Amino acid sequence: MKTYSLLNARRETVQSTEPGLLGGHRRSRIYGRLDCPGALRALARDGYVKHRVFFADEATARAAGYRPCAVCMPQAYAQWKKAAGRSG
Repeated sequence: MKTYSLLNARRETVQSTEPGLLGGHRRSRIYGRLDCPGALRALARDGYVKHRVFFADEATARAAGYRPCAVCMPQAYAQWKKAAGRSG
């Protein structure tokens, strides 16, 4: 059975039999859809791959301290930005 490495809410790598639904970048702490145009461009440039992480869902990505991508998840990003503005 194939297993996938995902990040959990504590930023620990865990093994799952289900692939991640979202991809993220460890340095920028941004997550988004796997077909995100911005992420695909970065992957094509090659340096992005070693910092790529995967999440089972949005709640886990946010709990791990990642924010939504403004390119592929504009509504989630707007909600995140509004909430961040209230708390800071």
